Amino acid sequence: MSERVVVAMSGGVDSSVAAALLVEQGFEVVGITLRLSSGASRCCSLEDADDARRVADALGIRFYVADYADAFRREVIEPFADAYLGGRTPIPCVACNQRFKFRHLLDRARSLGAESVATGHYARIAADPAGGGLVLRRARDAGKDQSYFLFDLDQERLARVRFPVGELSKAEVRACARRLGLAIAEKPESQEICFVPDGDYAALVEQVRPTALPGPGDVVDETGRVLGRHAGVHHFTVGQRRGLGVASGRRLYVKSIDAARNQVRVAPAEALGASGAALAGVTWIAGAAPREPLPAWVRVRHRHAGAAATVEPLAGGRARVRFDAPVAAVAPGQAAVFYAADAVLGGGWIAEALA
Repeated sequence: MSERVVVAMSGGVDSSVAAALLVEQGFEVVGITLRLSSGASRCCSLEDADDARRVADALGIRFYVADYADAFRREVIEPFADAYLGGRTPIPCVACNQRFKFRHLLDRARSLGAESVATGHYARIAADPAGGGLVLRRARDAGKDQSYFLFDLDQERLARVRFPVGELSKAEVRACARRLGLAIAEKPESQEICFVPDGDYAALVEQVRPTALPGPGDVVDETGRVLGRHAGVHHFTVGQRRGLGVASGRRLYVKSIDAARNQVRVAPAEALGASGAALAGVTWIAGAAPREPLPAWVRVRHRHAGAAATVEPLAGGRARVRFDAPVAAVAPGQAAVFYAADAVLGGGWIAEALA
């Protein structure tokens, strides 16, 4: 009897090919689309669910739609809005993966008699050559690598997760979809957060938390001198240049956001560098923190190439990162993810950028 695997099918080409590859490998595949949003969205829509169902029919596999819209609003969308109101720059894809694809979906898989789930993420899982555990590695296609979003997977969940497209390039994934005659082979992919379809984060915050909006405040320079006014801190992220609403003879960027004072602090590019970051909620792929500080390559946002640093584990799931050279636009609310070559060591949430 073949092993049963549940595949999270978004209706896109990556998850569709993930399901197809597992079918070709002899697994009994069950497709599930997680309906995560009841409003306008670039993913999780009825159209996407229909695309996923058509792929499932073409592959001859069972298919279900699971409605998690209420839980998604409570566990992802509302914390996203609260983070912006708190002056942080949230990264909801991590929470979505953690709570829905690798918690709720794993629970649903067990109810269907499956012990593992698969997704269309570009990442790889391999045996740890130094021990008996598992290692999370970058995807072979560096341009599509999504390991940054998966830093909090632990050994138990790694043992129950599959990433079938992690060894493929995007071009190879599309070629596979064409070979199989899947209608979604040329379907475009979204580059934005799925529940902010027009990219207007501030409008979403105002819709979700209409009674908690901070109102107008000051835009100040590094000395505290008022340069202008803003419409609310939720309109800004660290490193932002456009839309500051101030006139200056030089380019200015958001250096920090003080939600308590309702202030946005701006500075020229050369003043944005941080020597390090204080982290909270740190997790380690191996399951336990190292006993001593260790050198690592640290990425402080998804599109960040990374920087050489020393990571010092601290008590209470905290850590301190010290960069070998200053890193610009280190934003509270983003994740700092630690790498050794192509292996993810772990990561945590940026609580503070260190001067």
